[in-house]
Amino acid sequence: MVFSSNAFLLLFLPLFLLLYYLTPNIRRLRNYVVLAASYVFYGWWRPDFLSLLISVTLFNFVIGRQIGIAGARTSEARRWMRLGVAVDLAVLGYFKYRDFGIESFNAIIQATGFQPFTLSELLLPIGISFYIFESISYIIDVYRGSVKPTRHLADFATFITMFPHLIVGPLFRYKEMATQLEHRVHSMDMFGRGAVRFMQGFVKKVIIADTLAPMVNYCFALPDPSTADVWIGVLAYGVQLYFDFSGYSDMAIGLGLMMGFKFVENFNKPFISQSVTEFWRRWHISLSNWLRDYVFYSLGGTARKTRMRLHYMTFMTFLIGGIWHGANWTFVLWGALQGGLLLFERMLGVNGNPTRFKVQHWALTFIVAVAMSMVLFRADNVSRAAEMYKSMLFFQNVGWISEPFAGAISTMQIATLILAYALVIFEGLREYGPRIQLGSERVRVVSSVLLLTPLFFLAITKLSAQGYSAFLYFQF
Repeated sequence: MVFSSNAFLLLFLPLFLLLYYLTPNIRRLRNYVVLAASYVFYGWWRPDFLSLLISVTLFNFVIGRQIGIAGARTSEARRWMRLGVAVDLAVLGYFKYRDFGIESFNAIIQATGFQPFTLSELLLPIGISFYIFESISYIIDVYRGSVKPTRHLADFATFITMFPHLIVGPLFRYKEMATQLEHRVHSMDMFGRGAVRFMQGFVKKVIIADTLAPMVNYCFALPDPSTADVWIGVLAYGVQLYFDFSGYSDMAIGLGLMMGFKFVENFNKPFISQSVTEFWRRWHISLSNWLRDYVFYSLGGTARKTRMRLHYMTFMTFLIGGIWHGANWTFVLWGALQGGLLLFERMLGVNGNPTRFKVQHWALTFIVAVAMSMVLFRADNVSRAAEMYKSMLFFQNVGWISEPFAGAISTMQIATLILAYALVIFEGLREYGPRIQLGSERVRVVSSVLLLTPLFFLAITKLSAQGYSAFLYFQF
């Protein structure tokens, strides 16, 4: 089940909220409602993969308890922690990278004249990257002593499987959620703000991202794209991915508020970034922070290391981040590109927290961090990415939009693309432009509701016509 489906909007969510608020708010009873609903939500797609989710949850709960018994940072605790991380990564590696590994190995042995191995294709469980990473963060935090192991299995299971974030994040830390799992405040104000945030995300996803999707898909499937084709397709993909993923994050945060939870923000106006360093402080923030805390620091990335060692740790962290995104050489190269750009900025002494807006810095960052890298992120394979880079950088088939692409683009898609970038520019003006106070907080909330409500119902109508709308980050 996904948020952008009639089954969720018209059946699951109303029934869940009714049952949730009818349940007395005592002794974590509502956590059990959230947990049960999350299992229904996840099992709706593939009930067999629900057993994997439950098994991972039970395993990491036991590992956390054993680390707690051994004591933080003791040698015995370290052994339990390493066992937990190794098993989690083995599960993730098997389901996410087995086919990729076999394909890569077959390519090598075929080149030497041997017959390739044949195995049935393995279906990737949705959300496995997210719940595995959250499990790893929990047992590492328990080992480090930054959080106590929970004695309540239901609390831990709710943390791992909570349906608003289970499929696409944001990535949670147990230490951020522990207090809220024990006790949280429910109010009409929070519920209202959550409903507005949910509608905002839904509109971003269905009205903007889904409208641009056919345009992007057609561009990346063109056999011989012109320079204009590639640039338009890449610019469209950049905002499609942003409005799709940030739209999901908005919906997740909104659902959390409706349930009394305060989730971490996952985006902060990334398209106004003036460096790659700043971009990664604004884009997929929960993943960037996770990589910093559990990869960079675990690899030894501290101020006591030599500069070359720190550069190595930075590069490896983003290489691992690229591999996490998908089982394809394009993601490996994408991660290496991001790590290399960050190292280059560090050597130049680039400030990742600018106080003034400089157009030339922004333009260079947008071209490199968004447009150029999006080719690798979206292309099906390395050879396809290379073909698109040829047209993009070396002006292959120079000219205006090719006839096939022009025939595939609708006026609505062009208008949506312009609207998307207008909204991105508006975000930038809010960050660096003059502060304009648009009335009181209540006035702004009422205005948002009046604007979003008709757009929300328009999005529901559009969704009903198209039937189903998957989120881009489902594949990760």
